[in-house]
Amino acid sequence: MQSIDRAMQIIKVLIKHDPNRFFSITELAKECDLPTSSMHRILNAMIKHEMIQQDPQRKLYGLGTLWLEYGLIVYDTLDYVSVLRPELENLMRNLGATVYLSRPIGKESIIIERIDCINQTIHAHDKLGHRTPLHVGAANLTMLAHMSPNFVEEVMNEFIPDNERISLHHRLNKIKMDGYELSHEDQTSGISSIAAPLLSHYGGVVGAISIKLNISHLSENQLKWTVDEVVNSGNKISWKMGYSTVNFV
Repeated sequence: MQSIDRAMQIIKVLIKHDPNRFFSITELAKECDLPTSSMHRILNAMIKHEMIQQDPQRKLYGLGTLWLEYGLIVYDTLDYVSVLRPELENLMRNLGATVYLSRPIGKESIIIERIDCINQTIHAHDKLGHRTPLHVGAANLTMLAHMSPNFVEEVMNEFIPDNERISLHHRLNKIKMDGYELSHEDQTSGISSIAAPLLSHYGGVVGAISIKLNISHLSENQLKWTVDEVVNSGNKISWKMGYSTVNFV
């Protein structure tokens, strides 16, 4: 068990920095707070399983090909090409904004796809694989709003101060009723996020789509149309995944 924990610690160090960067054994030992001798044994075992790779000339270590292989296998099981990608691309073209697809994992979410809009002026994009707590951000809140009350209470008890729980409950109820969340991330620049949930055939939440854009120059009607486009795309994807009680705008 200790070996698994140490191996994952090494992987987290490699991912935390530039995934294309290679580290010396001394750097990894320092980052993981492990003796160099122990690090050497673990790295050799990880190389055998392609979890990491070694540059033979520089004697440096980086991420192995195993993660790409497994990621592509999982990616291929998401009905992505036939169900999700066409709707995400249409939304990107209609709104001229980069579109994100998030998926819940425990009490966090992970960005599993991003459709870039090359003409968008916002260039600070969230990275694929980026994890955030479910109570933070528009996309995450739309997912949390559709989860079971017991799970929501677990999140509240673990992460939310007592004096903020009633306010968050009201916010989640409104999100569930409206079918979307609009949050202002940066008041100065006018950057906001708009998100809608993705629901499965039994009504459970399986993800969320979201966009980031500057809404400061949008009229009230333009903003409403933008929100409707996001919600409609979420509804279409949910319908394709078997959810039947959606209303298209």
